[in-house]
Amino acid sequence: MEFDTRVLVLASNDERVDRLTAGLDALGWRTVTARTVEAAQATLGDFPLEAAIVDADNFTPEVLARLRHAAEPRRLPVMVVGARPEAALGADLAMSKAPHPVQASLRLEQLIRAAIAEEEFRLRASTLAARGVGLDTRASDDPPLRILAAGAADRRFLALSNALAAGGAEVVAAPTPYTAFDFLHESSFDAAVLWGADDHAPALSIASGMKRNTRLYHIPLMLYLRGKNEINLGELFHRGFADVASSDTPEIETAERVLALAQSHRRQLTIRKALDSVRSLEIMDPSTGLFTAELFAAHLGRVAEASRARRRPLSVCVLRVREGDAVTLARQGGWLDRAMPQIGAMISRLVRVEDTAARLAKEVFALALPATRGEAARLAAERIAAVIGCTAFDAGPDRSPFVAEFDVGAAELRPDETPGLLLERASTDLFAKVGQL
Repeated sequence: MEFDTRVLVLASNDERVDRLTAGLDALGWRTVTARTVEAAQATLGDFPLEAAIVDADNFTPEVLARLRHAAEPRRLPVMVVGARPEAALGADLAMSKAPHPVQASLRLEQLIRAAIAEEEFRLRASTLAARGVGLDTRASDDPPLRILAAGAADRRFLALSNALAAGGAEVVAAPTPYTAFDFLHESSFDAAVLWGADDHAPALSIASGMKRNTRLYHIPLMLYLRGKNEINLGELFHRGFADVASSDTPEIETAERVLALAQSHRRQLTIRKALDSVRSLEIMDPSTGLFTAELFAAHLGRVAEASRARRRPLSVCVLRVREGDAVTLARQGGWLDRAMPQIGAMISRLVRVEDTAARLAKEVFALALPATRGEAARLAAERIAAVIGCTAFDAGPDRSPFVAEFDVGAAELRPDETPGLLLERASTDLFAKVGQL
């Protein structure tokens, strides 16, 4: 058994999950199957698995508790296959039949990232609490979840809207793509359901437009199909849909899946808002609102310790403003300093919720990326640098705007390595890359 196994499958036989596990393996989501709860617990203890899929015939609340306990201190997302939501209470997701492998991989990725974000939020809260700053995501006045239901009126679509409303959500109906975008630009939504109807073109048009808009990009989308085998499901998921409900999926189950997407999206926004609320405090870098070098060092130690306990990878990236004639002139006139608040704001928005960004020195930044391998971390940092490198900053009167490009270094935590050495290796990697230019 290889150590890149990611998903535990608990099923006493392969009848319900065989195609799903084969499809996940083909997509790179290597699975391991356990036939008993005891075997599943032992496997979770031996391997740092990220999620579990449980056959409904093997699921009970006691089984759920045993699996999650075996995975501690990692939070284990659990998907139940072959059960209605009401029969799988406590699970993160329940589906009455095995989903398309691409669909399963996307939902597992969402659940895993949400679990990692929760873990990081608790760590961040501890780091800030040690300095007298409290983080709180509880809100007594949270409005109901808002769901956009886009598509022409239909019996099943209306039934879904009623099921969503019964689940406590506020449903806003948009009969055309034009009205859908009007609503999306006027107010915020936690999820959107697009009705496939006879012609998928309107739904695909809405999805495409949302994925091209930075403000709407992260709103989870579900496509509600009218008939069977109308379109290639794999293609749909690659178009940006988080979920697809087939025509024979009960409305109540579809509603539960939409609500789960909406709740996860709302939670991510709430966590980010809570983390952003400390950017103006004295303990943060006054210019950028990012962690100071001292605060980052303290938090990195906590993250590294948790990473080892949870057997998740951890990587650190260092970004330094690249030398150049335009930057030299901007530095001399103080225009580079004036650009730093905007650069810091961009970095804070471009990292994931679970990532920690810091300003180590005047023109040096660092990122701590939990549950991320070294090369993936480097790519993430390079993408951030590329976005900032496309932004023109004011260089003063009678001068052309300048751009700030970055050199990037990355390192992944090694066994028994201290956080300080990890950060030092990332910095060394940066200078090595600069020497190769």
